[in-house]
Amino acid sequence: MFKSIRSSLFWYYLYKFRKRFVIVVILLFSIFLSGFIYADVVEYLKLRDKLDYLDFILPIKWFIIFTNIAIISYLILSLFASDNKEVDTKKEEININPKDLETLSQREASFLHTGKLKTKADLIIDKH
Repeated sequence: MFKSIRSSLFWYYLYKFRKRFVIVVILLFSIFLSGFIYADVVEYLKLRDKLDYLDFILPIKWFIIFTNIAIISYLILSLFASDNKEVDTKKEEININPKDLETLSQREASFLHTGKLKTKADLIIDKH
């Protein structure tokens, strides 16, 4: 039973954070790919006797690796960060010019004072 709960939680969070998971996997892939590309470039430069360029290639490789690790760390650490945004539930005041009120129909003017328009779901809940 514990195994199924653990599995369901794993798949829930994997689905919930799938965009970040895909980004992390792509960044990890690029880290490993940069190592293979670096090995090929070094081999090519050795064959051509142009080892002067290794001074540029090695820092570029490590820059790519450290940048990707920093982005992955940020994505993982900010995964469960709580949002401290407070939702203002107060009604917003509607400011309409008196000239605009003259052009509104009776029904349109009545909507201005209701405060909230109800959806079909709200109407069904109110009935029950």
